[in-house]
Amino acid sequence: MSSPPPSLDSVQLEAYFALMEVAGLLRHAVEQQLREDGDLSYVQFQVLARLGLDSPTGSERMTDLADGVVYSRSGLTYQAGLLDKAGLVSRAPSVDDERSITVTITEAGRARLAQVLPGHVEVLRRQLFAPMASADVQALRDVLSPVRSHMRAAPPRSAGSRRRS
Repeated sequence: MSSPPPSLDSVQLEAYFALMEVAGLLRHAVEQQLREDGDLSYVQFQVLARLGLDSPTGSERMTDLADGVVYSRSGLTYQAGLLDKAGLVSRAPSVDDERSITVTITEAGRARLAQVLPGHVEVLRRQLFAPMASADVQALRDVLSPVRSHMRAAPPRSAGSRRRS
């Protein structure tokens, strides 16, 4: 007879449900703001933000973008296609590896990012940071940073095998 699976204690369970609810409510508010201010999905915003704010060159390989935004390769290909069609990014074969596609933010993409950022920051301030003291924000960062690092230490999703249909 097998033993019952280990369970979470009440504090762990409450922390888990609180985190998931906060993440869900925040994501909903952010998605609504991005749609209203820039006709962008959250994933499209993540792509533009990674390219326009995090990348010194404004470019990244599709595989790295998919891993960075934690999205499937096929889903990101579709989203990048929509952004390309809208003139917000361009896609081209990678100069380092012709099997890879590089995505580059365009000037129109930078303008759209600049258009949605003020509202995005306001949603974050109002929904997430307003009820917290400065020390609480620092504590949240200190708690979540090692968790994120722990989760990111696993091989990236792109390293996994693709399921065959």
